[in-house]
Amino acid sequence: MKKAVFIDRDGVINYALENYVYQIEDFKINPGVGEALKIFSDKGYLLIVITNQGGIAKGVYNEGHVERLHDYMAEELRKSGVSIQAIYYCPHHPSVGNCLCRKPYSLMLEKAMARYGIDPGLSYFIGDADRDEQAAKTAGVTPLRIKPNTSLLDVVSLVR
Repeated sequence: MKKAVFIDRDGVINYALENYVYQIEDFKINPGVGEALKIFSDKGYLLIVITNQGGIAKGVYNEGHVERLHDYMAEELRKSGVSIQAIYYCPHHPSVGNCLCRKPYSLMLEKAMARYGIDPGLSYFIGDADRDEQAAKTAGVTPLRIKPNTSLLDVVSLVR
């Protein structure tokens, strides 16, 4: 079985704004992200982004915005020698309806583990919120928490 580092997007990979980040001009990669992800990849971890994108359900932006932003993000990370294996996002929001994929639920993690043959016991989920920790624990993945918009290098030593 494979191992993975699951990564939250807003606040972990990119600078989280008060409002939704869905425009390329608002997308700023946080310090240390490229370097940290490269270290994880060099240690044999698959890199998978897990993100809630409730602005879709609320009509603030659409899936096309998210797909373009994710293509841009993946290309920017490739410049650091990083390849993102997959990006899973939940387009739902509790103010519009219920779902099982939105964090704190673990369905996005479970889908990724099934698709890529990932052992949760060898894997980590780096997030910046309680919902990330809860999703990780439910899926049997080790949660690592950072403060929003800080360096991902702060947790590199915790990923073995």
